Amino acid sequence: MNRKIKRAAVLGSGVMGSGIAAHLANVGIQTLMLDIVPRELTEAEKAKGLTLEHRNVRNKIAESSKKALLKQKPSPLTSKQNLSLIETGNMTDDMERLKEVDWVIEVVVENLEIKKKVYHEVDKYRKAGSIISSNTSGISIEKMAEDCSDDFKRHFLGTHFFNPPRYLKLLEVIPTKWTDGDVLHYMKQFGENILGKGVVEAKDTPNFIANRIGTYGLLVTAREMIEKRLSIGEVDSITGPMIGRPKSATFRTLDVVGLDTFIHVAKNVYDQVEGEEKEIFEIPSFIRKMYEKGWLGQKSKQGFYLKKKQADRSAIYELNTETLEYQERKKLKTKATEAAKQEKGPGRKMKALIYAKGDPAGDLIWSITKPVLLYSARLLGEIADDIPSIDDAMKWGFGWEMGPFEMWDAIGFRETAERMKAEGETLPAWIESMLENGNQTFYKQEDGKLFFYHAGKYQEKKINQKQINIKRLKDVQGVIKKNTGASLIDLGDGVAGLEFHSKSNAIGPDIVQMINFSLEEVEKNYEGLVIGNQGKNFCVGANLAMMLMEAQDHNFFEIEMVVKQFQNAMMNIKYSEKPVVAAPFGMALGGGAEVCLPATAIQAAQETYIGLVEFGVGLIPGGGGNKELYIKQIRDLPQGVDFDLQKAANSVFETIATAKVSTSGEEGRQNGFLNHRDGISVNADHLLHDAKQKVLGLSKAGYHAPKREKVPVVGEAGYAAMLLGAKNLAFGGYASKHDLKIADKLAFVLAGGRLKSGTAVDEQYLLDLEREAFLSLIGERKTQERMQHMLMKGKPLRN
Repeated sequence: MNRKIKRAAVLGSGVMGSGIAAHLANVGIQTLMLDIVPRELTEAEKAKGLTLEHRNVRNKIAESSKKALLKQKPSPLTSKQNLSLIETGNMTDDMERLKEVDWVIEVVVENLEIKKKVYHEVDKYRKAGSIISSNTSGISIEKMAEDCSDDFKRHFLGTHFFNPPRYLKLLEVIPTKWTDGDVLHYMKQFGENILGKGVVEAKDTPNFIANRIGTYGLLVTAREMIEKRLSIGEVDSITGPMIGRPKSATFRTLDVVGLDTFIHVAKNVYDQVEGEEKEIFEIPSFIRKMYEKGWLGQKSKQGFYLKKKQADRSAIYELNTETLEYQERKKLKTKATEAAKQEKGPGRKMKALIYAKGDPAGDLIWSITKPVLLYSARLLGEIADDIPSIDDAMKWGFGWEMGPFEMWDAIGFRETAERMKAEGETLPAWIESMLENGNQTFYKQEDGKLFFYHAGKYQEKKINQKQINIKRLKDVQGVIKKNTGASLIDLGDGVAGLEFHSKSNAIGPDIVQMINFSLEEVEKNYEGLVIGNQGKNFCVGANLAMMLMEAQDHNFFEIEMVVKQFQNAMMNIKYSEKPVVAAPFGMALGGGAEVCLPATAIQAAQETYIGLVEFGVGLIPGGGGNKELYIKQIRDLPQGVDFDLQKAANSVFETIATAKVSTSGEEGRQNGFLNHRDGISVNADHLLHDAKQKVLGLSKAGYHAPKREKVPVVGEAGYAAMLLGAKNLAFGGYASKHDLKIADKLAFVLAGGRLKSGTAVDEQYLLDLEREAFLSLIGERKTQERMQHMLMKGKPLRN
């Protein structure tokens, strides 16, 4: 099937419509965003003499939504430049332009009759073969298209994004009985490979998969909270990371989503189901009262929580569900919660809670977990065909670490099933069948293959070759070598992978040691090396606590040795005989960025937040980061152009001195951390595969280690120019004396010292300057105060 989506149209420019348009622009798709024509003029428009026929007035709803994308936080755009790919118009004058696009996405109001009218117009103007989809979360996909042409029906399906579309991974794809199989297959591949989504095929039922189960779970939690006379804060304190859920837990999540949205989603199910299920989806009275008062959560600055400013600080208060007044936030602390904190992993933590009968926390977690497990089991076949689809939907849509069936396995399938029966619960027939047949789990792994229970037997879960799973690789074939900080593993096809696994992936001597070993091993036996992992973040930098402790003990010789070893390891990466590709994602800060910069190439995830942030703790980069960021920016400059050289030095100085962190891989490119040789993976699950392919491509092209060349610097004149900018900030009150001292050291290092502008120096000379500056700064009392504050408070100190 020769199909490609180059242009798209989004009908509706509300929060979801504009967010989808932004995400399409992020992946390079030109997008036409249309909305309705306003019915009346504003006073300002009248004063300008405009009429309802004026084009700017007719397009203003979509245009204002487009402009609003620049103000939203977190940003829906990976780069402000992407905004140029979004063109606006209206759904009266511009429907004819739908013939220009390959995909039309409808995101209008959740009203069946309105959607049908829109589709009637779409059917009239679209080109044959173009795909049409709806982002609805509650209206039947089939009912929307029942009056449309046959070609429309064959190319129509649901594509349910989660908000915000840039950040939430789940995309539920919902075919109808008319949807062409090739169209469905194409959209699933497109969603994964181009949009970077985790795609799940769902059935045309109310709220599909994730919202159906997620909303049920939230309402069950609210009900149990009231019955057990617990507070909102107490519930949230144990329904977040302790059970493998996001930090926002239950009620903070609802504040973020918005009570109006939550009630609308719940009503979708309430209106279409019967009996006990209908009762669960009835909104609790205290939530209805909140809605009537307009306490919708984050969007109204008041919901289940309220932030109050006090004399010296801001405090978060929780809502009392009985009085509807705000009170001091509480946390639930019991023997079970303390036991759970000592366990590792969400499965073990949940077991510690669930089996603590009679404990308030344990009883709550069991009372909210049991119904969700049973509900998910009863819906199998109705909302999705298999258990991995349900598990994946909950992980990708709601941020759960484990889906319902993975959770059930983790806490003990047979034990909990028998407990449910003992408590009078009726298990679905297929669960009873599993018990009778002696099955112990929903999933099992054999010979490196993953199987899941389906229709009375275990079925192999097909492994996506683009999704390299480090844990599975290690389970099957072990590691080449490991220590406390890192492991070297075989990624297959002659490529090795270096995985960091220290706390927060912070760099210490153990990781440096493994970097050097890995490079030696790869030069002997492999085509190349990928430096990557699948932790929470790529790397948050050097081990700050260790460095501070050594500085406070005046072990500067020890610090210098550690810094020099790190510098040498970075040079070994740069001049390796085999290609080295760094694969950053999440936070790649300080030393994490320094590991990436000397690599042969970088393959970054779209959501990569890379930066040299040492200035925030009173230091400058010590592992070669100053030099490498500077070299990366001057590499493509014409030889001997002093002005451009100074411009590059100024740019690097500003980036490091302001501890600038890129908010995406694309912004990382704009800030000089990535260049045109580096790649960005939209789908984070494909990152290691893409990095591996980059290694193989370099190897196949006959890779040779780069020649050592001298680096032109801006010298004394450039040093003065950079320092002048810092002094102006200090004179204006924007920088402290200690900031100025750090800036002085940074400018001196980047300038290459007191040399003539354009002088070419050896890299080791710049590394020596960098190390000397780092050591002098870490000995400063104010720097040590900044380091201590960062370790204790998690934020920079201005002193």
